[in-house]
Formats: sequence, C-alpha cells, structure tokens
Amino acid sequence: MDKLSYLSNADSTYIDSLYKAYKEDPNSIDFGWQKFFEGFDFGQNGSAAAPEARATPDHVLKEINVLNMINGYRDRGHLFTETNPVRQRRKYYPGKELETFGLSEADMDTVFNAGVEVGLGPATLRDIRQLIEDTYCRSIGAEFKYIRSPEKIKWLQDRMEGERNTPNFPLETKKRILRKLNEAVVFENFLGTKFLGQKRFSLEGAESLIPALDSVIEKGTELGIQEFVLGMAHRGRLNVLTNILGKSYESVFSEFEGKTYAEDAEQDFGGDVKYHLGYSTDITTNNGESVHLSLVPNPSHLETVDPVVEGIVRSKIDMKYGGDATKIAPILIHGDAAVAAQGIVYEVIQMSKLEGFRTGGTIHIVVNNQVGFTTNFKDGRSSTYCTDIAKVTLSPVFHVNGDDVEALVYAINLAVEYRQKYHTDVFIDLLCYRRYGHNEADEPKFTQPLLYKAIEKHPNPREIYNQKLLEQGSVDANLAKEMEKDFRKLLQERLDDSKEEENLTQDNPMYSGAWKGLRKAKYEDIFVPAKTGVAEKTFLTLAKEITTLPKDKKFFRKISRLFDERAKMVETKTFDWAMGELMAYATLLNEGMRVRISGQDVERGTFSHRHAVLTLEDSEEEYIPLQQISGGERFNIYNSHLSEYGVLGFEYGYALANPQSLTIWEAQFGDFYNGAQIIVDQYISSAETKWRRSNALVMLLPHGLEGQGPEHSSARIERFLELCAENNMQIVNCTTPANFFHVLRRQLKRDFRKPLIVFTPKSLLRHPKVVSPLSEFGTRSQFQEVIDDSYVKSADVKRVLFCSGKIYYDLLEKQQADNRKDVAIVRVEQLYPTPMDKLRAVRYKYKNATEFLWVQEEPENMGAWPYICRKFRNRNIVLDVVSRKESSSTATGYAKQHISQQLAVVGRAFEDKAGAEVRENVKSNVKVAAKAD
Repeated sequence: MDKLSYLSNADSTYIDSLYKAYKEDPNSIDFGWQKFFEGFDFGQNGSAAAPEARATPDHVLKEINVLNMINGYRDRGHLFTETNPVRQRRKYYPGKELETFGLSEADMDTVFNAGVEVGLGPATLRDIRQLIEDTYCRSIGAEFKYIRSPEKIKWLQDRMEGERNTPNFPLETKKRILRKLNEAVVFENFLGTKFLGQKRFSLEGAESLIPALDSVIEKGTELGIQEFVLGMAHRGRLNVLTNILGKSYESVFSEFEGKTYAEDAEQDFGGDVKYHLGYSTDITTNNGESVHLSLVPNPSHLETVDPVVEGIVRSKIDMKYGGDATKIAPILIHGDAAVAAQGIVYEVIQMSKLEGFRTGGTIHIVVNNQVGFTTNFKDGRSSTYCTDIAKVTLSPVFHVNGDDVEALVYAINLAVEYRQKYHTDVFIDLLCYRRYGHNEADEPKFTQPLLYKAIEKHPNPREIYNQKLLEQGSVDANLAKEMEKDFRKLLQERLDDSKEEENLTQDNPMYSGAWKGLRKAKYEDIFVPAKTGVAEKTFLTLAKEITTLPKDKKFFRKISRLFDERAKMVETKTFDWAMGELMAYATLLNEGMRVRISGQDVERGTFSHRHAVLTLEDSEEEYIPLQQISGGERFNIYNSHLSEYGVLGFEYGYALANPQSLTIWEAQFGDFYNGAQIIVDQYISSAETKWRRSNALVMLLPHGLEGQGPEHSSARIERFLELCAENNMQIVNCTTPANFFHVLRRQLKRDFRKPLIVFTPKSLLRHPKVVSPLSEFGTRSQFQEVIDDSYVKSADVKRVLFCSGKIYYDLLEKQQADNRKDVAIVRVEQLYPTPMDKLRAVRYKYKNATEFLWVQEEPENMGAWPYICRKFRNRNIVLDVVSRKESSSTATGYAKQHISQQLAVVGRAFEDKAGAEVRENVKSNVKVAAKAD
C-alpha cells in the first residue's frame, strides 16, 4: 500500500531538515508535509485566539502521532464502523484506541496543528477525533486509500470529512425517502398475505434499496445521466420492477395468478418466472427531467446478467450518445455471496477500463444479506469483505448500514457523483439481512438459528426511520400510518382489477425503439433468400481500397507481401477466406451498417489470417484498412482480455441494444466457447422463447480435426444442435469464402434477427481450393444452405455422401483422384434450421443411388450426427454414418493416430483406401494446423 512520507518518519532531526527545506521552498517537499507545516506556522503566528503551540520536539512528535491517527482512521476506520444491523462485527487489532497511535486521554484537550489536515485548522485532539469518528466509524465505512490517484483520494476525503459522512437532507427529501420505504415494505407484506406460499424472493430486510435506487436516479439526472440500465438477480426484483421502474401492480398480480399472454401467432413463447423478467420505461424525476430505465431479464445464474448490462450500455454509448458515457450508467445489483464467489464478476470488472469494453463506470450495489442460500458468510469467502474484488480496479467502496436509510442515500449520491467525475466503478456494500429463508417457504433456522432469532425481533427499516423522524420532530405521528393505509388500498384496487383480466397484456414490446421496423420471424421466413450479393464494380472498388497500403508508412515485409497477394486477388477476381470475410465487413460498412468484432487476438486472428489491424514496423502506430473506406468509422475490432464468459455476454448485450450492428465474438479456438456455455444456454438459445428478446449476435468458432489434440479440435457442434428448436438460431459450417460472405451479410439484410453460430476453418484458411470467384459475390448470388456436387452426373451416382465443413475437402481429394463419378458429395452448409426441402430435392435428384451416408470427422457421438439421425428418423432419406468411433474425448492428441483415423473415415466413405493424395492432403493439414497454436 502506498504510504505518504510525512507519516512514516518520526525522527526530529529529519523533521527539522524538512522544515528548513519548507521555509526555503514549500514545493520542494511532499504535499502532506506542506500542509502540516502550513498548519504549524498558522498555529504559531496566524491565530491570536488559538492557544500558543510549543515548537518542542515532543510536541512535534505528537503532531506526527495525530497525523498518523487521522490517516489510520482513513485507512482502517471501516473496520470499526456501526454498519451491521443484526450482528456484532468481528474484532480487528490493533484497534482505534488512542494508545494505538501513541496518544492518551491526557492529550484530548491539547491543540494540534494537525487539525489543518481535516479542515478544522488548529484544534483539540477531542475535536479532531470526533470528526474522523463521525466520518469513518458510524453508519458508513469507506475503503479508498488503496486508490493510487492523489486527486481522487483528496476529493473523497474532502467530501466525506467536510460533511462528516452525515446527511443533512431537507424535509421534503426525508418524506420522499419515507414514502419509498413505505412502498417497499408494504408491497412485500401485501404479496406475502395475498399469495401465501408462493415464491417472491422478497426484499424484506433490505427495503432501503428502493429509496437508494430512487435517489441515485434523481441525483444522476441532475448530473446529466439520461438513461440507466440495471441488472440484478431475483431477490427484490419484483419490488424494483414496480416501485422503481413503474411496472404495473396489476401485471405482477396477474403473473402470481399464473396468467399467460393472449393467444397469438407466437405459439412458441414459453415465458419465464416473474422474478426473471425484464422491463423498460421512461419516468419523470422530481426536477422534471425524463430518464429511461431498463432492467435486463436474467436467469437464475446469479451474475450472468452483468456482462450483458455492460454490453447494452456500451452499445448505446456508441449508437445513441455519440461516445459520451456520462449520459448513461449501468447499475449492477449483486448478492454478497455471488459477488464474492462468481468468476464472471471478476471478468466483468477487468473489462471496465479496457478500450473496447469500458462504459464510463458502473455503480455496483451489493445487497449484503450475510448469508448465501443457507451458507454463512464465513464459509462463503476468504476475503474480509464480499466487495474486496473492487480493489482490482481501485474502485472505492462504501459499506453502509441498511437500517440507516439516510446514510445509504447519502452514500449512493456520493457514489454517482464520483462515477460521473472520474468515470470509474464504485461499490455500495449494503449491510442488511434476509427476513425469511432463501425463499418464503424455506426455514432459515435450520442452519442460522442465532442470526434468525435476532432478525425475528428486529424492526424493519421503515419502522426505524419513522421513529427517527418522529424523534426529530420532522413528521407527524400519523404520516407513516396514512402512507401505509393509502398504499395498501391502492394495491388492493390493483389486485381487484387484475382479477378481471383473463390474460396478461404485452406492455413492454420487443420491437420498439432501436428495434422498430423489425419483427419476429415465422417459419416460412427462414428459408426466403436474402439479397446479400453486391455489384461487381462496388465489390472490386472496396477490395482494392482495403488491400492498398499507404506508401508513407513502413510495414513488416510479411505484411506487405500478404497485402500484395490480396491485391492480386482483386486482379484475378478470386478471393480466399480472409478476403471473403473482410469484404463482408467492407460492403456492410459502405452501406451504413456498424461492424464490431471482439475476442482474444481477433485483430490479427489466431491463425494469422485476418490482419484487420496492422502495427507499423518502427512504432506502435496502428493502421486499420477497413477504417479507410466510406463508413469505416463504424468499424471497431478489439482484442479482448482472456475471457470467454464475460466477453460473450458483453457482445450479446451489445447486439441486443443495436440490431443494426454486425456484432461478432470469435473464440481463439472453437473449443474455448465452453467457458461461456451459460451465455449460450441462458441467452443466445432461449431468450426469444423466455423473454421475447431477439438478437443477431454472431459467434465464430474455429472447428476441425487436424491433429491438434482434444482442446483444439471441436467447437462442439452437437451441443449447439441439441439446443436448436423453434428456429431459435442458425448453425452453419461454411466451406467457401463466398458462402461465409453471404451468411454474414444476411444477418443485417432481413427484417428479423437470429443468432448465428459459424464453425470456421483453421487449416483451410490457406487451402488452395478454398477460394471463390467474383461471380459468387455478385448480385445474382446468395447464401447456399446446401451445395450440390457439380462433378458428377446424377444418373451415374450410386452413393451420396452428405457432409459439412472441412471433411468435404478430404472427400473431394479422394473423389477426384480416383475419378469416382459414382459417388456424389453434398455439402450441408446450414445445419439448422435444417433445409429439408433442399435435402429432399437432392434425394430425388439421385434416384439411382442406393446408399445415403452422413460423413463426419468427429466421433459418432459428437458432431452433427446425433442431431442428423434424429432429424431424419422416419423420413424418406435413410442415412447411415461414417465417422470416428464413439469417444469420451473429442480427438486424439497424437498426429499419426489422427492421420490414420482421418484416412479411415475417407476410405470407408468410398469403401476403398483413402489413397496417397488424400494422405498428403491430411498430412499437410496437420502441419498447417500445428503452426497455428
């Protein structure tokens, strides 16, 4: 921890030398010593009223001790606060006793110039100590001294010590706080009495969260914030939805009654439990400002929503607010057990200052129930505080007693000010309790008997605050009772109204705002071709622009050579995979769309194929060819930190907020996406069914068995296909640059949006046959779900091989080497939604064929086969499979064994040995792939 020099040396000779230096040049010594000697001089000469300060070495040493005490409170005062409403705090040593700092009761009325440090001027130790006790050891404990910016530390010290961390709100503010507390308490009590035994994950014990959120919205709008995006788990969610976002009480009551939406064409809407749902609205604050609020839907994976919220906010910063992060703020509401234990929290926090992911600072509120499900906090973390992760990004933390609602409102207002000023995260640790068990039917005394005996006797925050206001004489004795009576009457009326409605009404439509003009896709829409082709002249012009490097910049020779090769492609009008991809981006940018790509090493590409960002040879200057074309300012590509879960969630959120952006996340190797499986399961595959939320996120997953071992082979096609139903997403395994080009452009060329999973090649990136002519990018071209065999005549074909992806080129090598005109190879480029009509047409075309096989390089229990065999069951196409045998691992780690297995698959597909040509092709793939790791 950084120490200021004026606190770390008590040698009188040293202090005397510093004082002499100060007299000659004040700026020659540390800032802290400057302030000390200013006070010292003032105490001797500047105040006639102050008792004469004796400039003796003993007194100087005491001055140092007082400064040490002040700094000790700033540094460790949070350990001795009155912040826990229902438990005794743990003891920490040394404590805050005077003796700890070399002082005693005999010094309490001595005047010390060190009072200057806390804004008192020369003052008695009694007054100095009272100020720092009030500031750092009451209902608010502040952790901030680890921050490495003296400016930020001073700003916090001045603000907190100047007001002693003690709120002084006007009467109207106090009444508003009481009203919001009343709403929070009565709403929970009403639900508990009207819907006995139903889960609601109540906020009881933490009701002060509602006035805190109300205040941060009011304060935030005063500071220029126009929009808040909230993410939270289930506890207290219904209270936040109704009493902060304004969701109608009737809707919530109807959801408790189990009502569904009126029947319509969207029969595949499955819905979700009420405490997972999202909502968005516009509200008007007290000062007449309009502010947009949205609460993002989330699953029971408690912190999964965090990166989604951040992605939404960043998307709106880019799209809606012109890069100004002060206009929108994310608020993440955590549980204490989750924020301390869930790795996704760390991943998200590590994003906060990265160029591609920063959002101007997040307001983190931890609803600290002091227990996770049934687990005591001592068993739930190793850190002192659940918020210790804040120290990673040097974010200040305010620990607040949840029973002191004014202190909480004060602290959260300070937090939003800090966020707006310094654009960094800030944490509120709301120390409270959970009135009931994990849910209302749970018995918490099974595991926490002593804690829950205390909670049973503990008054709720509204009762505590009302009593405080009564003692102050701030409110009439009947005000709280009248508030409760009026609000309970309102709730009963809304409950009665809800019983008259047969169905829920959609009051939070998906296709509005940024999604206006788009719609939910119907089944018949899925296979309607999109106009993705581009005029040849436009295509060639853009291709030339992105392959021409400026003459005045010095690039590495390999880069110059690579771009010369790309320029030749423009001349020959034949393009490889990298150019097909880059041209998809270039043409979309030229048409006014946005393109955003992130992932580990995406700027260059894991397999050194993309080179979207070039670093000059003799400097760190970067050159981005795609940003030089018309619309290039809308192209963003970012290398991410080594995260899958967090970054995929972020990009999902980004795409959710901006359907006019081609938003892409690429895995370094497709296998690595499994670190983000929760995002795939809970959002990408199911959000449309659960929450009516569409998304056009693209996942690029390098896939293919090339002898690189179990972890660099399979992107787990089988897992994605297992999740496919109701046309929820698109699964493709393209084999040509042109088809990849079209499927990327298709994302933004239809009036609906679906997630797209692309299994991309590795060794094929440089395969001489993986190229496409200009004509396949032109206006008459489109994405092909199925690519038939142009090498054979249908009447001659006896065997049809269906396949997908890289295995095609090994099969092609064998077919053409042996001139096998009796075997057709049909590529299924889109695995889901499965193009059954086109596959049936293939079946009827090859009417003389007697065998239809599915060929894959993955083991039989993996890849597309488990899905394909189910899909084709009881159909008029009877398929058998050629693959590796079943395996518990995705691939062998031995190159020779891989080659042998690959040759066996190809040989069995043709009922013949694979042949020398195929062997060389497979060996070549292994060598190319080995260089990519």
